[in-house]
Amino acid sequence: MTTRVPRHVAVVGAGPAGLAAADAALGAGARVTLIDSAEQPGGQYHRMLPDAYDAAHPERLQHGWHAFDRRRRRVLAHPHCTWLPETTVWALERPAPEETGPPRLHLLRGPADGAGRTRHTLDPDALLLAVGAHDRVLPFPGWELPGVFTAGAAQALAKGERVVVGDHVTVAGSGPFLLPVAAALLEAGSRVSAVLEANPPSTVARGWSRRPWELAAQAGKTGELAIYTSALLRHRVPYRTGRTVIEARGDGRVEEVVSARLRPDWSVVPGSEHTTAADALCVTHGFSPQLELPLAAGCALRTTAAGPFVDTDDDQRTSRPEVYAAGEITGIAGAPAARAEGAVAGWIAGGGDPAAPAVRRLRRSRDQGRAFAERLARAHPIGAAWPGWLRPETVICRCEETDYASLCRAACDPAGASPRVAKLATRAGLGPCQARVCGPTVAELHTRLSGDPADGLPVAGPHRRPIAQPIRLGELAAPPEPLPHHAPRTPPKKESSS
Repeated sequence: MTTRVPRHVAVVGAGPAGLAAADAALGAGARVTLIDSAEQPGGQYHRMLPDAYDAAHPERLQHGWHAFDRRRRRVLAHPHCTWLPETTVWALERPAPEETGPPRLHLLRGPADGAGRTRHTLDPDALLLAVGAHDRVLPFPGWELPGVFTAGAAQALAKGERVVVGDHVTVAGSGPFLLPVAAALLEAGSRVSAVLEANPPSTVARGWSRRPWELAAQAGKTGELAIYTSALLRHRVPYRTGRTVIEARGDGRVEEVVSARLRPDWSVVPGSEHTTAADALCVTHGFSPQLELPLAAGCALRTTAAGPFVDTDDDQRTSRPEVYAAGEITGIAGAPAARAEGAVAGWIAGGGDPAAPAVRRLRRSRDQGRAFAERLARAHPIGAAWPGWLRPETVICRCEETDYASLCRAACDPAGASPRVAKLATRAGLGPCQARVCGPTVAELHTRLSGDPADGLPVAGPHRRPIAQPIRLGELAAPPEPLPHHAPRTPPKKESSS
């Protein structure tokens, strides 16, 4: 009788998708290495407080906490799971053309800004990418001032550190994510002056009301919406549509913001400007998937109205052998859809039966989530006229302080109109963040100004990085160390009682 050797699945990202993937792969009998840059699993959705000031009742702060906590404890306590916190994948090394299998993972373990980080390599049988997305923020005059935060960063500080970004905060941008951010700020003690949704009521209503019977599958989101709405009503926070912040002003930091009414294409209605005092501004204009690792692995992308995402089949396989993708890198559809995708991907990657009844149910849930993502993109699009907010001196790349006038000159210069030459001429995207913040915006503006979408730059260009995460030269020169068979992990905390 032969003994089946369990497959080894590396899961990168421990948010809702990654944690569900690890759980499903373990259930299929695989060995799992779960990797995340944070100290604790959960991602942005289930961001946890540090041990030093843990919440007595975390279920009051987060939706679905009990189910998440049960899954977290089950995964981290499993004898076949190796948990690698504070670990980043800084590069992927593809196999030779004649070889099959996933890329080799190059890991860096230790706090992001700490000394003594160690370098490691990992060769799994399957690679599952669930690295998520981050806020996309369109530039506007003053967005580089201290006190201007991405909405995700403000929420992370409120949920993960109990730190408020300001006493008088304006939340602006587009999408339903504005609501949980405002609720988190209110719960942490901030006063939110207003929540501003850039799209007008007609656009939002048209997107959400199309095929309304499909919303029955998203009853949980309706409950969340009711909770956030009641929080805004309780604190008397106005929610305004068709208006957004087009300028931030202040001497050394934000002191006031200028909002204006927008047409459906996001052009400003003249004379509608309004100035409000604020010591913090939280902004998001949707999400940008973190595609550095999928592109390094060679995964094909699909282009949608909401942007580029990793293309997967019905089993969450990508175009590369033994590479799977789940969560927001395949489409922005929320935590329930991410969990369903992660569970499908983890089960298949772990060697589970694709025809199992539970997988059929998960696929239905995932497909409902994908329909929700399409609805979300229709209800909260980015208007084509947003560059009308910009002035010649508006900073586009904050790292290199490249302004809009410099981009215009480079794009219109026949000698430097190619995207790469323009990038070298303006240095936009060459700073410490390596275009993670400004890359999609610079690519879009260059295409608009020059009319030349050369090299597919608007789709993949800003995300192509052989080195996906920053690494010091000394760390790069040091030889890789072996990973322990089971990395040390903190025992999961007991679930709080209600």
